Amino acid sequence: MTNKSHANNGNRHHKRGICAISGVELPVRDLVPLSTLRTEVIERIRKDRPDLTEDALIARAEVARYRSLYVEELLLAEHGELSQLDRQVSESIARHDLIAKNIEESYVDRRTFGEKLSDRITAFGGSWMFLILFAMALAIWITINSKFGADRSFDPYPFILLNLLLSCLAAVQAPIILMSQNRAAERDRLRSENDYRVNLKAELEIRHLHEKLDHLIARQWERLAEIQKLQIDMMQDNLRPRQ
Repeated sequence: MTNKSHANNGNRHHKRGICAISGVELPVRDLVPLSTLRTEVIERIRKDRPDLTEDALIARAEVARYRSLYVEELLLAEHGELSQLDRQVSESIARHDLIAKNIEESYVDRRTFGEKLSDRITAFGGSWMFLILFAMALAIWITINSKFGADRSFDPYPFILLNLLLSCLAAVQAPIILMSQNRAAERDRLRSENDYRVNLKAELEIRHLHEKLDHLIARQWERLAEIQKLQIDMMQDNLRPRQ
């Protein structure tokens, strides 16, 4: 009995069929009956191949391609044009790939040494530690130069050297902060694009689930109606007087 079951499994695995679209011979496990697909995908396939029957076998690669075409046409009808992000979503749905990315991790890994240095300087310049140290340095500078008088101090009042240093610090710090802000804006743009791709794919997948549920419910109602007709026929046969 065990040998027979193994033989049946082997025959099933080695059984092959021909794709009705590409004409390529493939294992049966790589083929899908046309009737098992969603109605929208079937309609899209029959736009190109109206001669296909319900029991026609379609390769999984062809099914993925037509799913991608269906999604692209759906997005094109809604948006009027397809962006690069829309195409990425369409391809990910066809390949059943994950589209979500960790933007923070990929962004941090791509930074150069100068970008990392500017980010650290910006982070330190916007901290309480910097404000406290900066205030202490100013207080020490002013105290030393005020205590020893104009003759013995290296920067007497009105502290011209201090003003020069502060101006140089502001001139250097401003572009560093701008560079860090530009990278933050780029990171936000990448994050928003990733959110758009994820949300769009989720919306399309939910729509497909609704369509699949509607398709299953419609089929169940058809089967229930057929069963009910059979039951009515059986009841009528039982109630019919026997001769």
